[in-house]
Amino acid sequence: MAEKFWFNIETHEVEEGRHSDWTKLMGPYETRDEATSALEKARRRNEDWERQDEQS
Repeated sequence: MAEKFWFNIETHEVEEGRHSDWTKLMGPYETRDEATSALEKARRRNEDWERQDEQS
């Protein structure tokens, strides 16, 4: 089974396999690239949700 990738929100590094405490991780992701862009993706989603809330 292939290891998943995780983004560590404390160190801002990608981990192959879960090594840190789950409270510091975003994921799992299938690829290193997906994990690398995790914060940017979350930021875009939050902005979209805020826009939707403002329109409601």
